Amino acid sequence: MREHHHNLRHYTLYAATIITITTLVRFWFVASGQLDLVQDEAQYWDWTRRLQLSYYSKGPLIAWLIGMWTGVFGDTELGVRFGALAGSALAQVMLFLGVGRLFGRPRLALLTLGVANTTPLFMVAGVLMTTDGPLLLCWLGALLCIHAATRSPRATAPYVLLALCMAVGVLAKYMMLAVAAIACLHMWLLHRQRLLPQGVALRVVCACLAGAACGMLPILLWNAQNDWVGFKHVGTLAGVTGKASKAFLRLDRLPEHLGAQLGVATPWWLLLMLGMAWRSLRIAWTGVVPPGEPAEAAGREEAVRQSSLLFCAFMPLWGVITLWSLHTRIYPNWPAMSYVGGIILAAAGVERLLDGLGAPRWRRLVPLWFTLGACLFAAAHFQNTLPLPASLNPAARLKGWEDLGRELDRVRHGLPHPDRVFFFSDAYDITAELAFYVPGKPFTFCADFGRRMSQYDLWPSPADKVGWDAVFVRRDGTSVPRELLEMFDSAELYRYQSTHHGAPGRVFTVIVLRGFNGEWPRRSFRSF
Repeated sequence: MREHHHNLRHYTLYAATIITITTLVRFWFVASGQLDLVQDEAQYWDWTRRLQLSYYSKGPLIAWLIGMWTGVFGDTELGVRFGALAGSALAQVMLFLGVGRLFGRPRLALLTLGVANTTPLFMVAGVLMTTDGPLLLCWLGALLCIHAATRSPRATAPYVLLALCMAVGVLAKYMMLAVAAIACLHMWLLHRQRLLPQGVALRVVCACLAGAACGMLPILLWNAQNDWVGFKHVGTLAGVTGKASKAFLRLDRLPEHLGAQLGVATPWWLLLMLGMAWRSLRIAWTGVVPPGEPAEAAGREEAVRQSSLLFCAFMPLWGVITLWSLHTRIYPNWPAMSYVGGIILAAAGVERLLDGLGAPRWRRLVPLWFTLGACLFAAAHFQNTLPLPASLNPAARLKGWEDLGRELDRVRHGLPHPDRVFFFSDAYDITAELAFYVPGKPFTFCADFGRRMSQYDLWPSPADKVGWDAVFVRRDGTSVPRELLEMFDSAELYRYQSTHHGAPGRVFTVIVLRGFNGEWPRRSFRSF
Protein backbone atom coordinates (compact mmCIF):
# COMPACT_ATOMS: atom_id res chain seq x y z
CA MET A 1 0.00 0.00 0.00
CA ARG A 2 2.87 2.36 0.93
CA GLU A 3 4.49 1.69 -2.46
CA HIS A 4 1.20 2.42 -4.22
CA HIS A 5 0.87 5.82 -2.52
CA HIS A 6 4.53 6.54 -3.25
CA ASN A 7 3.98 5.85 -6.95
CA LEU A 8 0.77 7.87 -6.93
CA ARG A 9 2.61 10.91 -5.53
CA HIS A 10 5.25 10.59 -8.24
CA TYR A 11 2.67 10.28 -11.01
CA THR A 12 0.81 13.30 -9.61
CA LEU A 13 4.02 15.34 -9.53
CA TYR A 14 4.87 14.38 -13.12
CA ALA A 15 1.32 15.21 -14.22
CA ALA A 16 1.41 18.60 -12.48
CA THR A 17 4.70 19.34 -14.25
CA ILE A 18 3.28 18.44 -17.66
CA ILE A 19 0.13 20.48 -17.11
CA THR A 20 2.04 23.50 -15.84
CA ILE A 21 4.66 23.52 -18.61
CA THR A 22 2.21 23.00 -21.46
CA THR A 23 -0.14 25.66 -20.08
CA LEU A 24 2.66 28.20 -19.72
CA VAL A 25 3.87 27.51 -23.26
CA ARG A 26 0.35 28.00 -24.59
CA PHE A 27 -0.06 31.21 -22.60
CA TRP A 28 3.23 32.55 -24.01
CA PHE A 29 2.17 31.58 -27.53
CA VAL A 30 -1.06 33.57 -27.26
CA ALA A 31 0.24 36.52 -25.24
CA SER A 32 3.20 37.06 -27.57
CA GLY A 33 0.98 37.30 -30.66
CA GLN A 34 2.43 34.33 -32.52
CA LEU A 35 -0.78 33.81 -34.52
CA ASP A 36 -3.59 36.17 -35.49
CA LEU A 37 -7.11 35.08 -34.67
CA VAL A 38 -8.27 32.45 -37.12
CA GLN A 39 -11.45 33.21 -39.00
CA ASP A 40 -13.88 31.28 -36.78
CA GLU A 41 -12.43 32.86 -33.63
CA ALA A 42 -12.96 36.32 -35.10
CA GLN A 43 -16.53 35.42 -36.02
CA TYR A 44 -17.30 34.12 -32.51
CA TRP A 45 -15.84 37.31 -31.05
CA ASP A 46 -18.06 39.38 -33.35
CA TRP A 47 -21.06 37.47 -32.00
CA THR A 48 -20.25 38.79 -28.50
CA ARG A 49 -21.22 42.28 -29.65
CA ARG A 50 -24.75 40.98 -30.27
CA LEU A 51 -25.31 38.35 -27.57
CA GLN A 52 -28.24 36.11 -28.46
CA LEU A 53 -29.87 32.82 -27.42
CA SER A 54 -28.17 31.07 -30.34
CA TYR A 55 -26.56 31.73 -33.71
CA TYR A 56 -26.79 30.58 -37.30
CA SER A 57 -24.08 27.92 -37.24
CA LYS A 58 -23.51 27.18 -33.53
CA GLY A 59 -25.05 27.37 -30.10
CA PRO A 60 -24.46 30.44 -27.91
CA LEU A 61 -21.90 29.09 -25.42
CA ILE A 62 -18.81 30.08 -27.42
CA ALA A 63 -19.98 33.70 -27.63
CA TRP A 64 -20.91 33.77 -23.94
CA LEU A 65 -17.47 32.45 -22.92
CA ILE A 66 -15.54 34.82 -25.15
CA GLY A 67 -17.70 37.68 -23.91
CA MET A 68 -16.85 36.75 -20.32
CA TRP A 69 -13.09 36.60 -20.87
CA THR A 70 -12.89 39.70 -23.08
CA GLY A 71 -14.71 41.47 -20.26
CA VAL A 72 -11.64 40.65 -18.15
CA PHE A 73 -8.78 41.00 -20.66
CA GLY A 74 -10.37 43.34 -23.20
CA ASP A 75 -11.05 42.78 -26.91
CA THR A 76 -7.60 41.32 -27.48
CA GLU A 77 -6.28 38.02 -28.79
CA LEU A 78 -5.56 36.97 -25.21
CA GLY A 79 -9.10 37.90 -24.18
CA VAL A 80 -10.60 35.85 -27.01
CA ARG A 81 -8.35 32.84 -26.42
CA PHE A 82 -8.08 32.77 -22.63
CA GLY A 83 -10.99 30.32 -22.50
CA ALA A 84 -9.00 27.89 -24.63
CA LEU A 85 -5.97 28.18 -22.34
CA ALA A 86 -8.03 27.62 -19.20
CA GLY A 87 -9.99 24.84 -20.89
CA SER A 88 -6.91 22.90 -21.96
CA ALA A 89 -5.49 23.04 -18.42
CA LEU A 90 -8.82 21.93 -16.94
CA ALA A 91 -9.15 19.13 -19.51
CA GLN A 92 -5.74 17.78 -18.52
CA VAL A 93 -6.65 17.88 -14.83
CA MET A 94 -9.90 16.04 -15.56
CA LEU A 95 -8.09 13.44 -17.65
CA PHE A 96 -5.52 12.76 -14.96
CA LEU A 97 -8.02 12.63 -12.09
CA GLY A 98 -10.59 10.68 -14.10
CA VAL A 99 -8.22 8.01 -15.38
CA GLY A 100 -5.93 8.06 -12.35
CA ARG A 101 -8.50 7.96 -9.58
CA LEU A 102 -11.84 6.97 -11.09
CA PHE A 103 -10.23 4.25 -13.21
CA GLY A 104 -7.61 3.59 -10.53
CA ARG A 105 -4.76 3.69 -13.08
CA PRO A 106 -2.43 6.65 -12.40
CA ARG A 107 0.28 5.43 -14.78
CA LEU A 108 -2.26 5.25 -17.60
CA ALA A 109 -3.42 8.75 -16.61
CA LEU A 110 0.11 10.11 -16.98
CA LEU A 111 0.56 8.41 -20.35
CA THR A 112 -2.78 9.87 -21.44
CA LEU A 113 -1.46 13.38 -20.78
CA GLY A 114 1.60 12.54 -22.88
CA VAL A 115 -0.54 11.33 -25.78
CA ALA A 116 -2.93 14.29 -25.54
CA ASN A 117 -0.17 16.90 -25.63
CA THR A 118 1.48 15.27 -28.65
CA THR A 119 -1.76 15.09 -30.66
CA PRO A 120 -2.26 18.01 -33.10
CA LEU A 121 -6.00 18.14 -32.44
CA PHE A 122 -5.47 18.70 -28.71
CA MET A 123 -2.68 21.20 -29.41
CA VAL A 124 -5.04 23.28 -31.55
CA ALA A 125 -7.88 23.05 -29.01
CA GLY A 126 -5.50 24.32 -26.34
CA VAL A 127 -4.77 27.57 -28.18
CA LEU A 128 -7.66 28.40 -30.53
CA MET A 129 -10.99 29.38 -28.98
CA THR A 130 -13.42 27.28 -30.99
CA THR A 131 -16.52 25.31 -30.04
CA ASP A 132 -14.51 22.08 -29.79
CA GLY A 133 -12.75 23.25 -26.61
CA PRO A 134 -15.83 23.69 -24.36
CA LEU A 135 -17.41 20.64 -25.99
CA LEU A 136 -14.35 18.52 -25.12
CA LEU A 137 -14.68 19.41 -21.43
CA CYS A 138 -18.39 18.57 -21.36
CA TRP A 139 -17.87 15.37 -23.37
CA LEU A 140 -15.10 14.15 -21.05
CA GLY A 141 -17.12 15.09 -17.99
CA ALA A 142 -20.14 13.18 -19.30
CA LEU A 143 -18.10 10.04 -19.97
CA LEU A 144 -16.63 10.11 -16.47
CA CYS A 145 -20.09 10.64 -14.97
CA ILE A 146 -21.49 7.67 -16.89
CA HIS A 147 -18.65 5.48 -15.66
CA ALA A 148 -19.11 6.69 -12.09
CA ALA A 149 -22.84 5.97 -12.26
CA THR A 150 -22.28 2.34 -13.29
CA ARG A 151 -19.79 1.88 -10.43
CA SER A 152 -21.77 3.68 -7.71
CA PRO A 153 -25.42 3.40 -8.76
CA ARG A 154 -26.87 4.90 -5.56
CA ALA A 155 -24.84 8.11 -5.72
CA THR A 156 -26.76 11.17 -6.91
CA ALA A 157 -23.86 13.37 -8.01
CA PRO A 158 -22.98 11.47 -11.25
CA TYR A 159 -26.50 11.93 -12.62
CA VAL A 160 -26.73 15.61 -11.68
CA LEU A 161 -23.30 16.32 -13.17
CA LEU A 162 -24.16 14.28 -16.28
CA ALA A 163 -27.27 16.40 -16.87
CA LEU A 164 -25.20 19.56 -16.37
CA CYS A 165 -22.54 18.39 -18.83
CA MET A 166 -25.24 17.58 -21.39
CA ALA A 167 -26.90 20.98 -21.02
CA VAL A 168 -23.70 23.00 -21.29
CA GLY A 169 -22.30 20.76 -24.06
CA VAL A 170 -25.39 21.17 -26.23
CA LEU A 171 -25.05 24.95 -25.88
CA ALA A 172 -21.53 24.53 -27.29
CA LYS A 173 -22.31 22.18 -30.18
CA TYR A 174 -25.14 19.89 -31.25
CA MET A 175 -22.68 16.98 -31.40
CA MET A 176 -23.11 16.64 -27.61
CA LEU A 177 -26.40 14.86 -28.26
CA ALA A 178 -24.39 11.83 -29.43
CA VAL A 179 -23.35 11.18 -25.82
CA ALA A 180 -26.82 9.73 -25.17
CA ALA A 181 -26.28 7.10 -27.89
CA ILE A 182 -22.81 6.32 -26.53
CA ALA A 183 -24.28 5.86 -23.05
CA CYS A 184 -26.98 3.48 -24.34
CA LEU A 185 -24.44 1.33 -26.22
CA HIS A 186 -22.13 1.22 -23.20
CA MET A 187 -24.93 0.17 -20.85
CA TRP A 188 -26.09 -2.51 -23.29
CA LEU A 189 -22.59 -4.01 -23.36
CA LEU A 190 -22.49 -3.97 -19.55
CA HIS A 191 -25.95 -5.54 -19.40
CA ARG A 192 -24.70 -8.43 -21.56
CA GLN A 193 -22.03 -9.13 -18.93
CA ARG A 194 -24.50 -8.61 -16.04
CA LEU A 195 -22.47 -5.66 -14.82
CA LEU A 196 -25.20 -3.03 -15.08
CA PRO A 197 -26.84 -2.31 -11.70
CA GLN A 198 -30.62 -2.18 -11.71
CA GLY A 199 -32.10 1.21 -12.48
CA VAL A 200 -28.86 2.79 -13.72
CA ALA A 201 -29.82 2.72 -17.40
CA LEU A 202 -33.09 4.59 -16.79
CA ARG A 203 -31.44 7.21 -14.58
CA VAL A 204 -28.60 7.78 -17.07
CA VAL A 205 -31.02 8.16 -19.98
CA CYS A 206 -33.23 10.54 -17.96
CA ALA A 207 -30.19 12.63 -17.01
CA CYS A 208 -29.08 12.81 -20.66
CA LEU A 209 -32.56 13.77 -21.85
CA ALA A 210 -33.11 16.35 -19.11
CA GLY A 211 -29.75 17.97 -19.75
CA ALA A 212 -30.21 17.95 -23.51
CA ALA A 213 -33.69 19.51 -23.17
CA CYS A 214 -32.34 22.34 -20.99
CA GLY A 215 -29.48 22.98 -23.40
CA MET A 216 -31.68 22.90 -26.48
CA LEU A 217 -34.35 25.23 -25.10
CA PRO A 218 -32.66 28.58 -25.94
CA ILE A 219 -31.48 27.15 -29.27
CA LEU A 220 -35.01 26.08 -30.17
CA LEU A 221 -36.44 29.46 -29.16
CA TRP A 222 -33.90 31.31 -31.32
CA ASN A 223 -34.44 29.03 -34.32
CA ALA A 224 -38.21 29.36 -34.03
CA GLN A 225 -37.76 33.13 -34.32
CA ASN A 226 -35.41 32.79 -37.31
CA ASP A 227 -37.15 30.30 -39.60
CA TRP A 228 -35.10 27.35 -38.21
CA VAL A 229 -32.06 28.47 -40.18
CA GLY A 230 -29.61 26.91 -37.72
CA PHE A 231 -31.04 23.42 -38.16
CA LYS A 232 -31.29 23.86 -41.93
CA HIS A 233 -27.62 24.82 -42.03
CA VAL A 234 -26.55 21.77 -40.01
CA GLY A 235 -28.72 19.48 -42.16
CA THR A 236 -27.13 20.83 -45.33
CA LEU A 237 -23.58 20.49 -43.99
CA ALA A 238 -24.25 16.92 -42.86
CA GLY A 239 -25.57 15.98 -46.30
CA VAL A 240 -29.06 15.21 -44.97
CA THR A 241 -30.73 18.01 -46.94
CA GLY A 242 -29.76 20.10 -49.95
CA LYS A 243 -27.71 19.18 -53.00
CA ALA A 244 -25.22 17.03 -51.06
CA SER A 245 -27.91 14.43 -50.38
CA LYS A 246 -28.58 13.61 -54.07
CA ALA A 247 -25.48 11.49 -54.79
CA PHE A 248 -25.32 9.15 -51.82
CA LEU A 249 -21.98 7.41 -52.41
CA ARG A 250 -18.77 9.31 -53.22
CA LEU A 251 -15.76 7.02 -52.85
CA ASP A 252 -13.33 9.83 -53.67
CA ARG A 253 -13.99 11.57 -50.34
CA LEU A 254 -12.86 8.69 -48.11
CA PRO A 255 -9.09 9.05 -48.77
CA GLU A 256 -9.32 12.77 -48.09
CA HIS A 257 -11.11 12.13 -44.80
CA LEU A 258 -8.71 9.43 -43.64
CA GLY A 259 -5.73 11.59 -44.58
CA ALA A 260 -7.15 14.44 -42.49
CA GLN A 261 -7.62 12.12 -39.50
CA LEU A 262 -4.05 10.88 -39.76
CA GLY A 263 -3.04 14.52 -39.61
CA VAL A 264 -5.14 15.58 -36.64
CA ALA A 265 -4.37 12.45 -34.55
CA THR A 266 -0.94 11.48 -36.00
CA PRO A 267 -0.55 8.12 -37.77
CA TRP A 268 1.00 6.31 -34.79
CA TRP A 269 -1.58 7.34 -32.21
CA LEU A 270 -4.48 6.71 -34.60
CA LEU A 271 -3.26 3.18 -35.36
CA LEU A 272 -2.91 2.50 -31.63
CA MET A 273 -6.43 3.82 -31.07
CA LEU A 274 -7.90 1.53 -33.70
CA GLY A 275 -5.99 -1.50 -32.44
CA MET A 276 -6.89 -0.90 -28.80
CA ALA A 277 -10.51 -0.20 -29.71
CA TRP A 278 -10.73 -3.68 -31.24
CA ARG A 279 -9.09 -5.19 -28.16
CA SER A 280 -11.44 -3.30 -25.85
CA LEU A 281 -14.45 -4.52 -27.80
CA ARG A 282 -13.31 -8.13 -27.41
CA ILE A 283 -12.98 -7.69 -23.64
CA ALA A 284 -16.34 -5.91 -23.36
CA TRP A 285 -18.07 -8.49 -25.55
CA THR A 286 -16.64 -11.64 -24.01
CA GLY A 287 -16.06 -10.42 -20.47
CA VAL A 288 -12.63 -12.11 -20.55
CA VAL A 289 -9.59 -10.07 -19.53
CA PRO A 290 -6.39 -11.69 -20.91
CA PRO A 291 -3.76 -12.44 -18.25
CA GLY A 292 -1.12 -9.77 -17.78
CA GLU A 293 -3.32 -6.90 -19.00
CA PRO A 294 -2.56 -3.63 -17.12
CA ALA A 295 -6.29 -3.22 -16.53
CA GLU A 296 -6.42 -6.59 -14.78
CA ALA A 297 -5.09 -5.03 -11.57
CA ALA A 298 -8.38 -3.14 -11.20
CA GLY A 299 -10.35 -6.40 -11.24
CA ARG A 300 -12.22 -8.19 -14.00
CA GLU A 301 -15.47 -6.27 -13.63
CA GLU A 302 -13.75 -2.88 -13.59
CA ALA A 303 -11.57 -3.85 -16.55
CA VAL A 304 -14.68 -4.79 -18.54
CA ARG A 305 -16.40 -1.51 -17.60
CA GLN A 306 -13.41 0.53 -18.68
CA SER A 307 -12.98 -1.40 -21.93
CA SER A 308 -16.64 -0.97 -22.81
CA LEU A 309 -16.61 2.77 -22.03
CA LEU A 310 -13.46 3.48 -24.03
CA PHE A 311 -14.60 1.46 -27.03
CA CYS A 312 -18.00 3.19 -27.05
CA ALA A 313 -16.39 6.61 -26.56
CA PHE A 314 -14.18 6.20 -29.63
CA MET A 315 -15.14 3.68 -32.26
CA PRO A 316 -18.88 4.18 -32.93
CA LEU A 317 -18.64 7.95 -33.51
CA TRP A 318 -15.35 7.70 -35.42
CA GLY A 319 -16.68 4.83 -37.52
CA VAL A 320 -20.03 6.43 -38.33
CA ILE A 321 -18.43 9.71 -39.42
CA THR A 322 -15.88 7.80 -41.51
CA LEU A 323 -18.68 5.90 -43.27
CA TRP A 324 -20.61 9.15 -43.74
CA SER A 325 -17.60 10.56 -45.58
CA LEU A 326 -18.70 8.30 -48.44
CA HIS A 327 -21.77 10.51 -48.74
CA THR A 328 -20.71 14.08 -48.01
CA ARG A 329 -17.66 16.16 -47.25
CA ILE A 330 -16.47 15.72 -43.65
CA TYR A 331 -14.59 18.53 -41.95
CA PRO A 332 -11.44 17.31 -40.16
CA ASN A 333 -12.73 18.30 -36.72
CA TRP A 334 -16.09 16.50 -36.93
CA PRO A 335 -14.81 13.28 -35.30
CA ALA A 336 -12.89 15.34 -32.71
CA MET A 337 -14.88 14.13 -29.70
CA SER A 338 -14.18 10.49 -30.52
CA TYR A 339 -10.53 11.22 -29.71
CA VAL A 340 -11.43 11.97 -26.08
CA GLY A 341 -11.73 8.21 -25.63
CA GLY A 342 -9.19 7.60 -28.37
CA ILE A 343 -6.25 9.21 -26.57
CA ILE A 344 -6.93 7.05 -23.50
CA LEU A 345 -7.00 3.99 -25.75
CA ALA A 346 -3.70 5.00 -27.34
CA ALA A 347 -2.19 5.52 -23.89
CA ALA A 348 -3.46 2.07 -22.88
CA GLY A 349 -1.70 0.65 -25.94
CA VAL A 350 1.55 2.31 -24.86
CA GLU A 351 1.07 0.91 -21.36
CA ARG A 352 0.74 -2.61 -22.74
CA LEU A 353 3.90 -2.20 -24.80
CA LEU A 354 5.84 -0.90 -21.79
CA ASP A 355 4.70 -3.96 -19.84
CA GLY A 356 6.21 -6.22 -22.46
CA LEU A 357 2.91 -7.18 -24.09
CA GLY A 358 2.82 -7.23 -27.86
CA ALA A 359 5.69 -7.44 -30.34
CA PRO A 360 9.05 -6.19 -28.95
CA ARG A 361 9.71 -4.15 -32.09
CA TRP A 362 6.64 -2.05 -31.33
CA ARG A 363 7.89 -1.35 -27.81
CA ARG A 364 11.09 0.09 -29.22
CA LEU A 365 9.01 2.60 -31.20
CA VAL A 366 7.37 4.17 -28.13
CA PRO A 367 10.23 6.65 -27.45
CA LEU A 368 10.21 7.60 -31.13
CA TRP A 369 6.47 8.30 -31.05
CA PHE A 370 6.74 10.60 -28.05
CA THR A 371 9.80 12.29 -29.53
CA LEU A 372 7.98 12.99 -32.80
CA GLY A 373 4.99 14.26 -30.81
CA ALA A 374 7.21 16.56 -28.77
CA CYS A 375 8.70 17.91 -32.01
CA LEU A 376 5.18 18.60 -33.30
CA PHE A 377 4.35 20.42 -30.06
CA ALA A 378 7.49 22.53 -30.34
CA ALA A 379 6.91 23.27 -34.03
CA ALA A 380 3.32 24.32 -33.39
CA HIS A 381 4.13 26.67 -30.51
CA PHE A 382 7.49 28.05 -31.68
CA GLN A 383 6.71 28.28 -35.39
CA ASN A 384 7.91 31.90 -35.72
CA THR A 385 11.43 30.82 -34.74
CA LEU A 386 11.57 28.09 -37.40
CA PRO A 387 13.33 29.01 -40.67
CA LEU A 388 10.43 27.82 -42.81
CA PRO A 389 9.50 29.62 -46.03
CA ALA A 390 5.90 30.80 -46.19
CA SER A 391 5.13 28.22 -48.89
CA LEU A 392 6.00 25.40 -46.47
CA ASN A 393 4.47 26.88 -43.35
CA PRO A 394 0.80 25.82 -43.07
CA ALA A 395 0.14 28.61 -40.56
CA ALA A 396 1.21 31.34 -43.00
CA ARG A 397 -2.25 31.49 -44.57
CA LEU A 398 -3.68 32.30 -41.11
CA LYS A 399 -1.45 35.33 -40.62
CA GLY A 400 -1.46 38.92 -41.77
CA TRP A 401 -4.85 40.08 -40.51
CA GLU A 402 -3.49 42.63 -38.05
CA ASP A 403 -1.26 44.11 -40.74
CA LEU A 404 -4.22 44.21 -43.13
CA GLY A 405 -6.23 46.09 -40.49
CA ARG A 406 -3.54 48.77 -40.28
CA GLU A 407 -3.43 49.05 -44.06
CA LEU A 408 -7.21 49.50 -44.28
CA ASP A 409 -7.08 52.16 -41.58
CA ARG A 410 -4.51 54.00 -43.71
CA VAL A 411 -6.83 53.72 -46.71
CA ARG A 412 -9.78 54.99 -44.67
CA HIS A 413 -7.92 58.09 -43.55
CA GLY A 414 -6.91 58.78 -47.14
CA LEU A 415 -10.54 59.20 -48.15
CA PRO A 416 -12.34 62.57 -47.93
CA HIS A 417 -14.61 61.55 -45.03
CA PRO A 418 -12.93 58.84 -42.87
CA ASP A 419 -15.91 58.78 -40.52
CA ARG A 420 -18.21 57.82 -43.42
CA VAL A 421 -16.43 54.67 -44.58
CA PHE A 422 -17.63 51.09 -44.02
CA PHE A 423 -15.82 47.79 -44.56
CA PHE A 424 -17.19 44.61 -46.06
CA SER A 425 -16.42 41.37 -47.87
CA ASP A 426 -18.41 38.59 -49.49
CA ALA A 427 -17.05 35.91 -47.13
CA TYR A 428 -18.11 35.68 -43.49
CA ASP A 429 -14.59 34.84 -42.29
CA ILE A 430 -12.96 37.89 -43.88
CA THR A 431 -15.84 40.06 -42.65
CA ALA A 432 -15.20 38.88 -39.08
CA GLU A 433 -11.45 39.47 -39.32
CA LEU A 434 -12.04 43.02 -40.55
CA ALA A 435 -14.34 43.64 -37.58
CA PHE A 436 -11.61 42.61 -35.13
CA TYR A 437 -8.45 43.97 -36.74
CA VAL A 438 -9.46 47.27 -38.35
CA PRO A 439 -8.66 49.91 -35.69
CA GLY A 440 -11.77 50.97 -33.82
CA LYS A 441 -13.33 47.53 -34.42
CA PRO A 442 -16.13 48.77 -36.72
CA PHE A 443 -19.26 46.79 -37.46
CA THR A 444 -18.64 45.13 -40.83
CA PHE A 445 -20.90 43.63 -43.48
CA CYS A 446 -20.99 40.53 -45.68
CA ALA A 447 -22.41 40.87 -49.20
CA ASP A 448 -24.06 37.92 -50.94
CA PHE A 449 -22.72 37.56 -54.48
CA GLY A 450 -23.49 33.83 -54.52
CA ARG A 451 -22.66 31.94 -51.32
CA ARG A 452 -24.36 30.09 -48.52
CA MET A 453 -26.06 32.03 -45.76
CA SER A 454 -24.19 33.24 -42.65
CA GLN A 455 -24.93 34.99 -39.37
CA TYR A 456 -24.24 38.33 -41.05
CA ASP A 457 -27.34 37.89 -43.22
CA LEU A 458 -29.46 37.96 -40.07
CA TRP A 459 -28.06 41.33 -39.03
CA PRO A 460 -28.68 44.78 -40.61
CA SER A 461 -27.15 45.62 -43.98
CA PRO A 462 -25.50 48.99 -44.74
CA ALA A 463 -28.59 50.15 -46.61
CA ASP A 464 -28.67 53.29 -44.45
CA LYS A 465 -25.19 54.33 -45.59
CA VAL A 466 -26.10 55.80 -48.98
CA GLY A 467 -23.39 58.16 -50.17
CA TRP A 468 -20.70 56.58 -47.99
CA ASP A 469 -17.40 55.26 -49.29
CA ALA A 470 -16.36 51.65 -48.57
CA VAL A 471 -13.47 49.22 -48.66
CA PHE A 472 -14.09 45.72 -49.98
CA VAL A 473 -11.64 42.87 -49.26
CA ARG A 474 -11.44 39.52 -51.00
CA ARG A 475 -8.99 36.63 -51.16
CA ASP A 476 -6.38 37.28 -53.80
CA GLY A 477 -6.86 35.55 -57.13
CA THR A 478 -10.66 35.66 -57.19
CA SER A 479 -12.59 37.66 -59.75
CA VAL A 480 -14.41 40.85 -58.82
CA PRO A 481 -18.24 40.46 -58.84
CA ARG A 482 -19.98 42.54 -61.48
CA GLU A 483 -22.66 43.61 -58.98
CA LEU A 484 -20.00 45.22 -56.79
CA LEU A 485 -19.16 47.79 -59.45
CA GLU A 486 -22.87 48.57 -59.89
CA MET A 487 -23.23 49.44 -56.18
CA PHE A 488 -20.78 52.38 -56.25
CA ASP A 489 -19.85 55.35 -58.42
CA SER A 490 -16.19 54.33 -58.81
CA ALA A 491 -13.74 51.62 -57.77
CA GLU A 492 -9.97 51.33 -57.40
CA LEU A 493 -8.43 47.87 -57.02
CA TYR A 494 -5.02 46.80 -55.75
CA ARG A 495 -3.27 43.70 -54.42
CA TYR A 496 -1.95 43.76 -50.86
CA GLN A 497 0.75 41.45 -49.46
CA SER A 498 0.32 41.35 -45.71
CA THR A 499 3.05 40.54 -43.20
CA HIS A 500 3.25 39.08 -39.72
CA HIS A 501 6.30 39.75 -37.52
CA GLY A 502 8.20 40.67 -40.68
CA ALA A 503 7.34 37.46 -42.54
CA PRO A 504 4.89 37.23 -45.48
CA GLY A 505 1.26 36.56 -44.59
CA ARG A 506 -1.83 36.24 -46.75
CA VAL A 507 -2.33 38.16 -49.98
CA PHE A 508 -5.58 40.10 -50.41
CA THR A 509 -7.44 41.96 -53.10
CA VAL A 510 -8.51 45.37 -51.77
CA ILE A 511 -11.03 47.53 -53.62
CA VAL A 512 -11.59 51.15 -52.58
CA LEU A 513 -15.14 52.18 -53.50
CA ARG A 514 -16.67 55.66 -53.71
CA GLY A 515 -20.32 56.68 -53.44
CA PHE A 516 -22.54 53.80 -52.20
CA ASN A 517 -25.99 53.88 -53.88
CA GLY A 518 -27.80 51.72 -51.29
CA GLU A 519 -28.17 48.55 -53.37
CA TRP A 520 -27.25 45.43 -51.32
CA PRO A 521 -26.99 42.03 -53.09
CA ARG A 522 -28.80 38.92 -51.85
CA ARG A 523 -28.30 36.59 -54.81
CA SER A 524 -28.51 33.24 -53.00
CA PHE A 525 -30.54 34.21 -49.95
CA ARG A 526 -31.62 31.15 -47.92
CA SER A 527 -28.95 28.92 -49.41
CA PHE A 528 -27.74 27.04 -46.36
